[in-house]
Formats: sequence, C-alpha cells, structure tokens
Amino acid sequence: MRAPAAHASPALSREAYFATLAKRHGVENQQKLARARVGIAGLGGLGSAAACHLARPGVGTLVLVDFDMVDVSNLHRQQYTCAQVGMKKTEALAETLRAINPFVELELHSVKVPAENAPTLFAGCPIVCEAFDEPNQKALLVETLLATCPDTTIVSGSGMASANTIRTRKALERLYLCGDGCTDVATEGSLASPRVGVCAGHQANMVLRLILGEAEP
Repeated sequence: MRAPAAHASPALSREAYFATLAKRHGVENQQKLARARVGIAGLGGLGSAAACHLARPGVGTLVLVDFDMVDVSNLHRQQYTCAQVGMKKTEALAETLRAINPFVELELHSVKVPAENAPTLFAGCPIVCEAFDEPNQKALLVETLLATCPDTTIVSGSGMASANTIRTRKALERLYLCGDGCTDVATEGSLASPRVGVCAGHQANMVLRLILGEAEP
C-alpha cells in the first residue's frame, strides 16, 4: 500500500526542500539519494529509528514492512508516541516520517515476512535494512534475500549488548552487519533507546554509504 502524501507548509515547496538538502550534500549526491529505494524489514527500535535517519537526508522511497501494532511497551525505545498506541506500526511510522519529510515516498506492507514473500515485498529494493528482533527471523530473511535477490544488499542488525563496541563490518559480498556481534541483548538492565539508536545509526549510515557509492569493495 502506498501511503498518502503529506501536506507540507505552504512556504515549503519540493524544489526548495531539495535545494536546501543539495547545499548540504551536493547536487549529485542528493540526486542519488532521491532516486534510492530502500526496504526496511521490521519497524521496532532499529527499523523505526533507521527510517527516520533515512527520511531526513531525502532518501526517495522507503518500503516499510511490519505486521505489528504500536503498544505502550514500545515507547521507551521505538520512534512512536503515546497518541499512536493501537495504530499499525507501518501507518504510525508513515505519519512520523511525513512530519519529518513530507516528500518521501512510502510503501506500506502490514504483513509478516515468510521466506516465500520476501522477494516480492522487497522487489526493486537494491538495499534492504534488516531490523527484526528474533534471531531466527533475521537469519531467514538474510538467507532468503541473498539466495533469491542477486541485486540486493542487506544491512543487518547484529547484537546490542554493548553500545561502546557496536560497529559495522562487511560479512559477505552483499551483507553488512551492524552491532557488537553478540546474540544476547544485555547482561543487565533493559535495552533502551540510546543503545538501540547507536545500532540504528550504524545501519542508516551504511545504507547511505551504499547509495552514495562510498562503501568499501
């Protein structure tokens, strides 16, 4: 489903918005960002934050996939508000992203992602940001996309037990891992917004580098 366009301020045109971004990033880079189509699988702490990071610099199209609803228990680390509790995460995040960048194109899929659906859901996405919570779901999506979508590169979250050791590394030709490499969340305390945000920032930054052709070979 394509999300309806938001209404920008009467004083803000699409041309003025992108001209301002081009001053920051350069015209050629801004054109690359505007043409980009990025899939985000899972709209929890990682996916919702990565989507916001990608909407701000003007990534053209985001394909948002998550079957879940916003719950009050999500608010401590995901990019939702109290007013959005009970909404589909796809629709709530679309609302937030439209407030950030009213010109971003959004495709919403409020569904689960079994292996047989993944290639169709992310068709036409040269980059997919994997942001699921469950390790088995993460592995299944990565394996499926690597096997069935030869033109797609995956940027995956991989452990957030320690914010200070989160990093980005190239694991395979078309797979980048962002995290500390641990499978557990933490040995003590809860997984709160700042630590999730560090990992989401790594994912979004890697996506931008891939779009702009800055990734290492």
